[in-house]
Amino acid sequence: MSLERGTHKLGPDNGTLTVETKRKGAAQKAGHDLVIEVTSWEGTLELGDEPKVSLTADSGSFNVLQGTGGVKSLNDDDKAGIKQTVDEEVLMRRPIEFTSKQVELTDDRKAARVDGELELSGRRGPISFELRSEEDGRLTGRAVVKQTDWGMKPYTALFGALKVADEVVVAIDARLPG
Repeated sequence: MSLERGTHKLGPDNGTLTVETKRKGAAQKAGHDLVIEVTSWEGTLELGDEPKVSLTADSGSFNVLQGTGGVKSLNDDDKAGIKQTVDEEVLMRRPIEFTSKQVELTDDRKAARVDGELELSGRRGPISFELRSEEDGRLTGRAVVKQTDWGMKPYTALFGALKVADEVVVAIDARLPG
């Protein structure tokens, strides 16, 4: 399915925005690779003469969906503890905003290369990613965010033997309205 002209509003009502983390370090077997859902976000895909993409996310709305690996399964208390750490130590409830600078649609309008600026953790910087229109009407995309590029220190535990990898993946999977 091709990306149709018009303004497309995206959010939790028609899609998911997730953050995927990986673990590393000498004690990585003790930790979990996480999938965290952003429950409060809003995006706009404008496909007119000058295509634009924008997205805002509430950094206090991150909830752990799942954790894989580790010596034991994550329980609700573990998930609540991770949420608190993300809120208070990692993102500190600062705004998250993305604004495109350039959007290049492929000739068949089934994908778009998006270059823009991300505000994260009080800093602004460039980021690029691709959006794809799937045959079933879904819009998917993934961006790799290197935490240290935004002045964030990846989380560590067990005296640094367990670490969250510096690069996290932000993924969108939404159904285009219409």
